[in-house]
Amino acid sequence: MQAYNIVDYGAPQDGTTLATEAIANAIEAASNAGGGTVVIPSGTYQTGAIFLKSNIELHLSPGAILSFSTNLADYPVVESRWEGVQREVHASCIYGQNLENISVTGSGTLDGNGQPWWEKHRNHPGELQYPRPKLISFDRCQRVTIKDVMMKNSPSWTVNPIACYNVTIDNLSILNPADSPNTDGINPESCSNVRISNCNIDVGDDCIAIKAGTEDTQERIPCENITITNCTMVHGHGGVVLGSEMSGDIRNVTISNCVFKQTDRGIRLKSRRGRGGIIEDIRVSNIVMEEVICPFVLNLYYFCGPRGKDKYVWDKNPYPVTDETPCFRRIHFSDITARQVHAAAGFLYGLAEQYISEITFSNIDISMAKNAIPGRPAMMTGIEDMNNRGFYLGNVKDIRFQQVTIENHEGPAFYIENGEDVEINRCHSKNTAQPEKLIEQVTVEPSSQNILN
Repeated sequence: MQAYNIVDYGAPQDGTTLATEAIANAIEAASNAGGGTVVIPSGTYQTGAIFLKSNIELHLSPGAILSFSTNLADYPVVESRWEGVQREVHASCIYGQNLENISVTGSGTLDGNGQPWWEKHRNHPGELQYPRPKLISFDRCQRVTIKDVMMKNSPSWTVNPIACYNVTIDNLSILNPADSPNTDGINPESCSNVRISNCNIDVGDDCIAIKAGTEDTQERIPCENITITNCTMVHGHGGVVLGSEMSGDIRNVTISNCVFKQTDRGIRLKSRRGRGGIIEDIRVSNIVMEEVICPFVLNLYYFCGPRGKDKYVWDKNPYPVTDETPCFRRIHFSDITARQVHAAAGFLYGLAEQYISEITFSNIDISMAKNAIPGRPAMMTGIEDMNNRGFYLGNVKDIRFQQVTIENHEGPAFYIENGEDVEINRCHSKNTAQPEKLIEQVTVEPSSQNILN
């Protein structure tokens, strides 16, 4: 396949003059020839939004840096999704719609220069008529590959395929400051057949988040058949997160052979009334976590986002089950170690009318931090900071714990509020002041239901 060097199409090599037009011309020439590799040679090139075309590989040579402009005018407005809702947004730094056989590869760097965008978001939101660009986003594309690239300082989400089919994401290094807003690492949204492997992700929000649109997106497309393996996650609000945008369903997901460090939560599932959708058939295995607030969070009272503070969301009384009622079921955790955990060993809280169900924990070893920093395991009304707690289960049924060890916890290892068919087999409590109090089970009337503080 022929190579098209952007310098041959007039790309300035001074690092300050925009190379947007030269890159577009190289992509156009490759497309007119039926496809090819557009090469970014070593050096720094400033550019606005890059629009790919089918059968194009954008290849960053070693030492190549694409430095993206911070000028709003360099990012045309397109119709896409923002946080699960179809709307007008600024085009991503690298973007494409309805394409086939596209790739972004090479060991060069994509620098989103996100600081001015973060500043506008924090202090001058009125200056942003449309949501910030993402670093890479593709809409409704097939056979997508993103491989080997270093990505940093994304204006918002870093990698966000939307309604794509057959996606490979491999060996990426993603680095966004820990305090940068909404700078998730990799967010497949309403995609099918996605493979994420061998990535190192250190970001200011979720490291990997699987999403499927909100109730405000008319077209309900599931996110399904997702594999995540051999990745390291650092900082961020969650290691691997499912939801809260999940109205189109999330199913058939495996997460394996990963290390999470200081990711706030480890594996986190979140949604609320009004969203609808089902998360099901999830398997998580061979994970090591260190210094997380809570390793396992399954929360159906998540309140962040539009209308999240409405009574309909936080009310602990049962409501009728409708298409707007979300559901978590058939989720399995095995062979997981978590050390220096701060808030709780696990937090599972279903709806009063729709219990979280069919969950298993097998061969799990959790050690609470000796000098734990209090924190909230889940974002929901009524819960306050806690530390060194065991598993907290509320509104659950058909739950199995097999060979689970919890060390240095305070209070019961398993606190069960409104639980049905909860089986605890060959589980151990270590180095606790109350070794005899392994399990505490209560039934709480909905009108007086309280969250453990």
